Amino acid sequence: MFADRAEAGQRLGVRLRRLSPPLERPIVYALPRGGVAVGAAVAAALGHAPLDLVLVRKIGAPGQPELALGAVVNGAEAETVLNADVVALTGADEAYIARARAQALAEIERRRQLYLAGRPRPDPRGRAAVVVDDGLATGATARAALHALRRRGPARLVLAVPVAPPETIAALRGEADEIVCLAESEIPFGIGGCYADFHQLDDAEVIRLLDAAAAAARSAPEGGGGSAG
Repeated sequence: MFADRAEAGQRLGVRLRRLSPPLERPIVYALPRGGVAVGAAVAAALGHAPLDLVLVRKIGAPGQPELALGAVVNGAEAETVLNADVVALTGADEAYIARARAQALAEIERRRQLYLAGRPRPDPRGRAAVVVDDGLATGATARAALHALRRRGPARLVLAVPVAPPETIAALRGEADEIVCLAESEIPFGIGGCYADFHQLDDAEVIRLLDAAAAAARSAPEGGGGSAG
């Protein structure tokens, strides 16, 4: 469906610019790592809006790390969202979930220090917050991210993704004010099967994308993030 994450982000940006009413003073919140490449392109399309991160981690199922048992986000306070059906299916007990949650929070803290230390963080209160990832499977990480951002008081909360199964989009309808998904499709080969280039971003690439977006936002009119309309 997509050449790479940048192309997917450009196409998402076009759709987001067409929303009515327009997004006012948007901030783009990417889910690292893969979502940062999509989010950088979205931020550029929205008039070089500020690009920030939601530090959220998937909790993988026992023996199946790619299957999302749930997710944890470390915002104002750590919040865990579980997929009850996956928990029941895999038989994950409370001890396993506690260990996996602790490991996820440790990685979140590592990323916070590496990606965000010294960077100004925009306040979403009263603004449009756009949560971006490179695709959804169960939606656990997106749900956790939306919960965390909702607590911070944005005037409008939008979820924007290139691809996700229809049932995942339906399950997330109540979590965001709007959802923009370019392709509601089953993903039998995973999210990576929807991209020609789906290389794994490393820390250095994430930092380069954040630095470039910050420089572009500083030079944009009004410091970036004006009306997307």
